Amino acid sequence: MPQTELPPFFSRTTDGDLLIEQVSANELVERFGTPSYVYSRAALESAFNALTAAFGDRAHRICYAVKANSNIGILSVLARLGAGFDIVSYGELARVRAAGGDPAQTVFSGVGKSAAEIRGALAVGIGCLNVESEAELRRIADIAGEMQQKAPISLRVNPDVDARTHPYISTGLKDNKFGVAIDEALALYEWAHAHPALEIIGIDCHIGSQLTDVSPFRDAAKRVINLAHQLAERGIKIQHLDLGGGLGIRYTDETPPTAADWIDAIRSVVDADPLTRELPIWIEPGRFIAGPAGVLLTRVEYLKPGEHKSFAIVDAAMNDLMRPALYGSEMAIVPAGRGAGERHAGTWEIVGPICETGDFLGHDRSLELAEGDLLAVLAAGAYGFSMASNYNSRPRAAEVLVDGRDCHEIRRREPLDSLWALEQLPPPD
Repeated sequence: MPQTELPPFFSRTTDGDLLIEQVSANELVERFGTPSYVYSRAALESAFNALTAAFGDRAHRICYAVKANSNIGILSVLARLGAGFDIVSYGELARVRAAGGDPAQTVFSGVGKSAAEIRGALAVGIGCLNVESEAELRRIADIAGEMQQKAPISLRVNPDVDARTHPYISTGLKDNKFGVAIDEALALYEWAHAHPALEIIGIDCHIGSQLTDVSPFRDAAKRVINLAHQLAERGIKIQHLDLGGGLGIRYTDETPPTAADWIDAIRSVVDADPLTRELPIWIEPGRFIAGPAGVLLTRVEYLKPGEHKSFAIVDAAMNDLMRPALYGSEMAIVPAGRGAGERHAGTWEIVGPICETGDFLGHDRSLELAEGDLLAVLAAGAYGFSMASNYNSRPRAAEVLVDGRDCHEIRRREPLDSLWALEQLPPPD
């Protein structure tokens, strides 16, 4: 059964209603409706600052993984703290720039960069292209040559380290589509070193997401450093080590490492080696920063008791929060505000209105509920809204940033006519 302990910067009023910083869930839904994603600015800043503090005066760069939550309001908060960014599309790069982020502090990852994306990234001064195949490396070289530029590149190497996480979010095994096999990387680095349109600036790896043990990070770092030594023997110098992201958070009963645990584990390997102890360490956290900072607020529309299963039908659905349906993820769901209806204690399936049996937010939740209650799905700040869709022609939720007593709508709820704004009727017969 998922735990219901509230994350930092979330608490309860004397009446038991949920507080996000100093604003109650009831107040938020009166203004912005349901379903809504609500984020704590203090939580975002606290997570980023914990990573910064863990590095101390050690040279580093924290590149927030934009895919976790790409709202420009969130990106703006992090840019003001000095964050770099990790992107996987030109659309994400455009968001970073719109939020005030610096392309020169941004790394462009992803296995399928188009020629247009590569040209666009080079044109705005991208900090590093993380290359994931020989074919991509050759394409970047050709494009950079045509543009009369030197493309800053790093090979994303696949260290074949088992992150021991969900198979859909494991990225560091030889069976995964990501990166270049580490035993093939040396030849590609030698080719890139000889090419006049390429500038080698680093080595990159990323082994997966939602890791709750630091040992895979240490294993990956050791293999990356071994490659750095092979490069140095051939006169190829690198300027940084990018060791990716993937640190887990608490959804139910996990006890993930702290920021200090993670950075200490990486540094215990990198700083122990004379070749790498002075190299800047880059990391790419996403979920660790955004996940605990957000909740999804939803209202109970109907209670439907049954002989075998009892259903609480809420107004949020799998199109709003895909993780439970896609990954079978368990996320804590807690009371956020009391409705006026008759209360019923029981074990409930928390389900949405979409026409799919897979449309659920949680199974077997012991709650006392009434129609009209507010519920909060905790730790929904990462891979919540960023994976949302308009399935069943449902407008996507509002997004709200709470800052102490203030709250800012950082994305309006979609109006109905936006659903077909890019569509048109065919000519009449």
